[in-house]
Amino acid sequence: MHNPLAEQTSNDTANQSVAQLPQVTETRNPGMALDLDWVARLQANTSAIERRCATLPARRSVKKEHQVAWLLKAVSCIDLTTLSGDDTEMRVGRLCAKARQPVNASVLAQLEMTGLTTGAVCVYHEMIPAAVRALVGTNIPVAAVSTGFPAGLSPLHLRIQEIKESVAAGAREIDIVISRRHVLTGDWQKLYDEMKAMREACGDAHVKAILATGELGSLRNVARASLVCMMAGADFIKTSTGKENVNATLPVTLVMIRAIRDYFERTGYRIGYKPAGGISKAKDAITYLALMKEELGNRWLQPDLFRFGASSLLGDIERQLDHHLTGAYSAGHRNPMG
Repeated sequence: MHNPLAEQTSNDTANQSVAQLPQVTETRNPGMALDLDWVARLQANTSAIERRCATLPARRSVKKEHQVAWLLKAVSCIDLTTLSGDDTEMRVGRLCAKARQPVNASVLAQLEMTGLTTGAVCVYHEMIPAAVRALVGTNIPVAAVSTGFPAGLSPLHLRIQEIKESVAAGAREIDIVISRRHVLTGDWQKLYDEMKAMREACGDAHVKAILATGELGSLRNVARASLVCMMAGADFIKTSTGKENVNATLPVTLVMIRAIRDYFERTGYRIGYKPAGGISKAKDAITYLALMKEELGNRWLQPDLFRFGASSLLGDIERQLDHHLTGAYSAGHRNPMG
């Protein structure tokens, strides 16, 4: 399929600055020593950030085949997730089948698209074996939430052990939750030490650090927590567990991805970003993708550096694709999650 996404204009200054960076590496972020001076210098101009984000949806409206290209890109970046107390192996199996074939085959055939899958399947620890079995023969990774998710208040040695057991069970990505109290009290050394220990426990599995941004008190705290987690070796930084009262927002996203850009410009290591919770509409997904493109460039539009933690988003994307092809929105039961 012709991909007009590649033709969309972007922030030339940001892209040029990224393109000209020396010694850029695609290897995994090893982390660095905690630089408290750098952390202390980080500030966040809340009013300016909110003004920038308020203008984005209107400025980045795309239609027709351009919209289709963006939506297919969004599908490839979804972490299809089930995190319910009544999860069963059967439910996880159905979710994995959806991850393998996220959009109706007849729709993809009309769009001349092949090989489309979601970015990952995300489950609780107990459901890892079922997910691994259901994804055999694919390259779709299993991600597991860990470390006392969603509160992160269990003893540290138990959180570390949980990570190790999830990796042993076959999880290739671990979504950990930080201790919010370290951010709220400004104890960056403790946050760094905790994050570093979790990164080490993950071994070869990539680690996404969930900041629970809705509970951190300020955008400045979000920026500083983002940087400290990256210094400690996080592969991704993620907004939310999806269980907080406030989850992913555009202002939080802008702060976090600019922290990612700062870290990249200083170290040459690319860190991924995952907004999670509250993103359920296709138009919102396009806005987030456009912001990533403007601030970080095309490289951050790939699933190894960007994910949506938003399973309900997939249903609305399917409806939009149906509308593009038929002129009518399909009923919800025609696009089941699993």
